[in-house]
Amino acid sequence: MKCYVGIDLGSTTTKAVVLDEDGGILGRGITNSRSNYDVACEVARNEAFIDARFQLFERELSAVGLGQLAQGFLDDLRQAFRLEQHLAELGELHETCAINGRNFSKEKRLDAALAQIFGTLAEEARDLFGPGTERRSDFFRDIAGSRYMSLSEEIAGDYGFEFEELLGLYDKSIITVENHVSDIEFQDQLGRAVEHTVETAGLIDEEQKRIKDALHSVIPRRLLPVVSVGTGYGRARLPFPKEHIRSEILCHGLGAHATFPGTCTVLDIGGQDTKAIQVDPEGIVTSFQMNDRCAAGCGRYLGYIADEMNVGLHELGPMAMKATRSVRINSTCTVFAGAELRDRLALGQKREDILAGLHRAIMLRAMSLLARSGGVEEEFTFTGGVAKNEAAVAALRELIQENYGERTINISANSIYTGALGAAIFARRSGRGEVDHVGATALEGGLVG
Repeated sequence: MKCYVGIDLGSTTTKAVVLDEDGGILGRGITNSRSNYDVACEVARNEAFIDARFQLFERELSAVGLGQLAQGFLDDLRQAFRLEQHLAELGELHETCAINGRNFSKEKRLDAALAQIFGTLAEEARDLFGPGTERRSDFFRDIAGSRYMSLSEEIAGDYGFEFEELLGLYDKSIITVENHVSDIEFQDQLGRAVEHTVETAGLIDEEQKRIKDALHSVIPRRLLPVVSVGTGYGRARLPFPKEHIRSEILCHGLGAHATFPGTCTVLDIGGQDTKAIQVDPEGIVTSFQMNDRCAAGCGRYLGYIADEMNVGLHELGPMAMKATRSVRINSTCTVFAGAELRDRLALGQKREDILAGLHRAIMLRAMSLLARSGGVEEEFTFTGGVAKNEAAVAALRELIQENYGERTINISANSIYTGALGAAIFARRSGRGEVDHVGATALEGGLVG
């Protein structure tokens, strides 16, 4: 089956989108951007191909008369598959920790400590990926890392270790695990997931047979990328020909237009930069502004704040939404972020009020870029990872209302994939021999961003 792939290699996450021959989205994949960009690209693409196979499986179920059953069954199947995937990654991490710990003087005690830690992690994983549970993170490091640290702190003394020894072992091992592509077979993981889901779904024999037949018709189907196009902060490092690299500006503009065809203004806040983009009715960029090379006011800044507060990045938005007032923040510079945060906490100001002020300060910087790019037109689309942050969205809505009045504000649940979607659309156009009008006037002087 022919398909088209877009890869967005960002500073913190790498995203992939796969389109079918008709331009429909077949699959999406995401991973954290590693030190090895080739691996990050391949992992994100593999994740998108896995998602695509689930989409094809759903189509096949509908074709054999199981459409009503399909959605609930597929939701449970995805969770069961993610559990299999997570357990396999835990196994790799356990093995790598054991190998890296061979120079420990207390090797036998280390083996016992690791067995207890990873045994607990594997047991707890069944609750994390049970039917109907909300996914805590897209990344294995996030899910496994914090709990590994907690368990290590609890048991280190029982085995004669310092907590820092076990923590250092994890830090060394997770880098090794993340910087190679797993050779675990997708078919094996999916097969086990299907067996488990079928057993617990209470299906009659005929339904079980039709499900397994549908699965066996999908697994051998090859996905053949005709063209792959790359974009993103690290696009120059992507393993694609130069003619298959596109600017982030172009891809976010086109991806936003494809998602919301009425889009006139786009704001993308990623890990390392912020982009304010104006597009015409065809999704062609007419003007844009970007922040400077500093990461102030971007996702990376929020990451520093989360680290300073010792909380997960995903917790910042919900915490800020509990604020009773917004503290005025003097700087959104990542260099001084920790110092100002500590000063304000020392003054007795509440964490949630400080966070509300931080989110508003970030959006004020974004509003300045939007004004310089041409303002906020009707309608407005917010893209990038920060669009998932409810406090950032609330602050943005308030500021747009204050400065421009009522505007339609679009935010997709898949906003983080907007750049990869734009790249995939460029790939499809290239593969079909279509001419791209990419807004050469607006980007005169070079495709930047």
